[in-house]
Amino acid sequence: MRSYGQYCPIARASEVLGQRWSVIILRNIIVLGCRTFNEIADCAPGLSRALLSTRLRELERAGVIEIRRKPDGPGSIYEPTEAGRELAEVMYALQHWGSKWAELTPEQAHPGVVLWMWATFFLERERLPRRRVLVRFEYPTLSGPGSRGWLLVERGDVEICEKYPGGDEHLIVVINDPVVFARWHLGELRWADALRSGGIELRGSRNLIRVFPTWHRDPAKSLQPLHPTVREQAARRIRQPVARP
Repeated sequence: MRSYGQYCPIARASEVLGQRWSVIILRNIIVLGCRTFNEIADCAPGLSRALLSTRLRELERAGVIEIRRKPDGPGSIYEPTEAGRELAEVMYALQHWGSKWAELTPEQAHPGVVLWMWATFFLERERLPRRRVLVRFEYPTLSGPGSRGWLLVERGDVEICEKYPGGDEHLIVVINDPVVFARWHLGELRWADALRSGGIELRGSRNLIRVFPTWHRDPAKSLQPLHPTVREQAARRIRQPVARP
């Protein structure tokens, strides 16, 4: 880890957080609630596993995360330390700043990644159909095998499939403009405006076309993390009744 050679707290903090991928890894642990190596890697497409391992060890040495062996099998658990937990508000401040000031480009809005993030963290699962439903997503801006994907809904849960899983397709979602899809997912664009722009098209069951946008969890309600996060744990402590003497 290279040093700026400055005593300034911002400079010293930047030495810890400024390495490539470090903030993304911390986002995955602190905000998304990732706790295993595979969970952290899955939420950081494009990050090699070798570099992820290096960054995790650097963050451990900096005292931001704790790495401990799983009690029930092989592998490790990655959790924020007190110093890491105090970065939660920094993460949310970056999220707010990025939403307001950082331009979203097509290169940043890969529709397959947006679909994965949406289905993993922002689905209102109680609103999903109980019967088997297969939704095909088409990405005309892409070519090759990655130009389509499937969302399989079964018994109130979902699976993202890169290959056709078989069975009838009940709904087709065409993402003509990946930025529009990403902005809708982020809560920056209303569903009606996304359709009106032509960035998203739906074909198939009229009932599914009507209810599909209701599956989306309002970002203002926060995401559904893989494991309890700093904010959730704090909220639970606040909700606990105070014992009376």
